[in-house]
Parts: sequence; structure tokens; C-alpha cells
Amino acid sequence: MSLDIRNLTVSIGEKPILKEFNLTVPKGEVHAIMGPNGTGKSTLAKALAGHEDYDIIGGEALLDGTNIVGMEPDEIARSGLFLAFQYPAEIPGVSIANFIRAAVQARLPEGENLVATKYYKELYAAMDQLKMDRAFTSRSVNDGFSGGEKKRCEILQMMMLKPEYAIMDETDSGLDIDALRIVAEGVNSMRGPDRGFLVITHYQRLLDYIVPDVVHVMYDGKIVKSGDKTLALELEEKGYDWVKEELAPASA
Repeated sequence: MSLDIRNLTVSIGEKPILKEFNLTVPKGEVHAIMGPNGTGKSTLAKALAGHEDYDIIGGEALLDGTNIVGMEPDEIARSGLFLAFQYPAEIPGVSIANFIRAAVQARLPEGENLVATKYYKELYAAMDQLKMDRAFTSRSVNDGFSGGEKKRCEILQMMMLKPEYAIMDETDSGLDIDALRIVAEGVNSMRGPDRGFLVITHYQRLLDYIVPDVVHVMYDGKIVKSGDKTLALELEEKGYDWVKEELAPASA
């Protein structure tokens, strides 16, 4: 079982961003995507999640065999895909506890109701793991939160929803080392044979804590190079120019 992206072509308006993009993320594995700014990393994440600003004009994205292209975002989420945003939205007036509870309820089979005592037991256990004060449950989602608090809230949602596949769109952006470590611990606690992760990042430092099985380099809307975790170290040391130089003869 896998997240299998085949020849995905995505544009914003008239501008093509992803160009026959291909990637397979099997359950049980963590794949990381790195690449220069503007190469399509966040476009990939948002397009897979069903964002209305991104036009999928070709290809498919199979979630355990089901094509999610064309589905509404809530249908994609219920199918088992989770997206942790680079810039999580603020939702004034909606408490974290009620927001996550509604999301968890929406993923239950029709006619099954969430048991409140079980829900809060799991919620508090996850918050303790993420070192979040339990008073956060009554605060509005991300309203007035620091960058680190927003990212912990994203991971809390993921831990409660237990998706089959999780995409982390530059979750390390804006985090100090302590917050980064805590967020990574939350992700690592969910690693296992029944879940796949796609981690999008600019920086190798996140991959010190969330060690990937495979690292991919994305350039000009495509995966152009893949390797093990040592590839991330090479990119950190040498930048991306050497990758572009390798591609130059092929495009000449």
C-alpha cells in the first residue's frame, strides 16, 4: 500500500508548476523532499490536499489505490491524507478541543459516535507528549499562537487523527531547536508499518531528528535525484548548484 503519484501536472493560473511529477511513498517509510525555493514543493502538498488555487491538469494521486484527484479537501482528509501546513491558519472562536473533536468524529464510520472520555484521555496524553499546557484546549485554534505553538498544534491534530499518510510542509519553518525536537518526537512516535510520511523541508537539520528512509531532490517541478539520508547532508554542504550542473548536459 502506498501514496502513488503518477505524472501529476499542476498549474497556478496559466503557469505550470509540477510537470508530470512522479513519486511513490510506501506505508512504513518516511520520504523527504528538498529543493530550491520556487521548485514546486509546497505546490505538491497543497495540490494533493485539494487546495482550490491549484489546477491539476493531468495525472493521478492514488491513496492505497484510490485516486484522490478531483475530490473535495474534506473527502481527501477522510480518505486518510493529512497535511501539516507551513503557515497554519488562525480560527478565532473555535477551541482546539472542539475543532479536533469534530475532525476526529468526521473520520468515524457513519453512525458511530466519539466517546468523550476516551477522546479527552487521548488528547491529554498527546498534549503531554508535545509538552503543551492543557489550558490550550480552550484556546482558539492558532489564534495568537507563536510559530512553535502553531506547529505543535498541527502535530497534535495529526496524532489525534491518525492518518494513513501525512505530508509535512516545511513544519520546521520558524522553529527553534527545542520546539523542533519536540515536534520531531511527535512525528517519530507515529512512525510505523501502517503509515507513510512525506516531509518537505529546506534544511537538513530537521532530518537529524526525523531520519528519512529516502531523500528526493526536487527541481523545476520534478524529482531529479534520490538517495538515502546522506544526500541531505551533501545538499547541506554543497547547496543545489551541483545538482543543476548534473542536469545541464541532459537538458542541453
